[in-house]
Amino acid sequence: MYPASFEYYAPQSVSEALALLTQNADAKVIAGGHSLLPLMKLRLAQPAALIDIGKIAALNGIQELDDGFALGALTTHHDIEHSVALRHACPLLPEVASHIGDRQVRNRGTIGGSLAHADPAADYPAAMLALGATIEAQGPGGKRSVSADELFTGLFQTALHANELVVSVRVPKTSGPGVGVAYAKFPHPASRYAIAGVAVVVKIENDLVRDIRIGVTGAADHAQRATQSEAALRGKSLSRENIAAAAQLASAGFTALGDMFASSDYRAHLVNTLTEQALNKAHHQIHGWH
Repeated sequence: MYPASFEYYAPQSVSEALALLTQNADAKVIAGGHSLLPLMKLRLAQPAALIDIGKIAALNGIQELDDGFALGALTTHHDIEHSVALRHACPLLPEVASHIGDRQVRNRGTIGGSLAHADPAADYPAAMLALGATIEAQGPGGKRSVSADELFTGLFQTALHANELVVSVRVPKTSGPGVGVAYAKFPHPASRYAIAGVAVVVKIENDLVRDIRIGVTGAADHAQRATQSEAALRGKSLSRENIAAAAQLASAGFTALGDMFASSDYRAHLVNTLTEQALNKAHHQIHGWH
């Protein structure tokens, strides 16, 4: 099918893009286009205008900072997957990026577009929650920071304002002795979207869990943290018994979705199982540093 008619704009700067957003209330922002274009072709979305931010060079690239990384909103999944710096100092992101779609999707899709779209089955939201990432948005009034914990609010809904753009994503460095990260996913066999996915970042000190964050995607109407599992492990050892017990609490904090791909009960079971897998993988990674 063909999309309905629309106006097309290709701004060269963030300020120009924001001005176009202000002037075109019904416009949609497009970057890689993998989420919006299929909806437009089916006429499930019929924006009056498209604002293509793909030519804004300032929104692209990976910058290493003292304590983390700043990723431009237009940084592709491919670039994240193959970044040597990220693989060394923030290995969870490349691992998660490698699970997204297929090669064509990874070459065109962007991290900013994925987060702004907030598909409940997308991979990055789980990683953002596990990493404690910060999303930088820019609107007519300037820039502001939104924590990953606050970003995802509902089905395809975020805390971003309609006239704001995601301009960058900041993630901490998470590698070295005492730190383990992992992503476990049960993908849809065709789309590769997550029927359920669990990302883990855990920090050990004196053989006890000092800090832990577990992000869950695919199971509910938006990505959330498995806070009960986190609480069950904090201050304890990562023994197989403790991991198994904590993993059974992973789905307790939210209502799992049921649809044609998986029932609510099955998704909840997947979340618990994937949490156990991810925690065991992170634990083995920590031992690998010794």
